[in-house]
Parts: sequence; structure tokens; C-alpha cells
Amino acid sequence: MSASDDDPPRPWFPIQGPDDASTMWYAVLRRRERGVFIGSLCIRHTGRQASLEASGWEEVPVEAIGLDQKM
Repeated sequence: MSASDDDPPRPWFPIQGPDDASTMWYAVLRRRERGVFIGSLCIRHTGRQASLEASGWEEVPVEAIGLDQKM
């Protein structure tokens, strides 16, 4: 995935969640608010995830999460 002009510059602020959070069980969602992205972590395939997506949140692809190897 390539960075677009709409993506915020790194570093991003960490999203709070349990220490054992895995993208197998949790979805990372984001929404642009006042020019910056805010993030949320929720359990996958639940009413909460569906509700957030219906109100404009988008899931961040797994491969876009984490640090670049070059950093």
C-alpha cells in the first residue's frame, strides 16, 4: 500500500487496547476529524464495528499497521 496525500504523516499516536490485541480478533478503524485521523480499536464482526463503519469510519488494512522496516 502506498501512502497518499490524504494520509497523515508518521509518527501516528498509538491506539489504546489490550496488550495481546491481535488483528485476527480486533479491527483498527480510523476517521478524519478536523484534518487529522482519529483511531479506534474494536472486536471484529460485531455490531460496534458495523455501527462505526456506517458512521464514516474505515478499517485500516493490516499491512498498513506497524512500523516501517526502514525506521
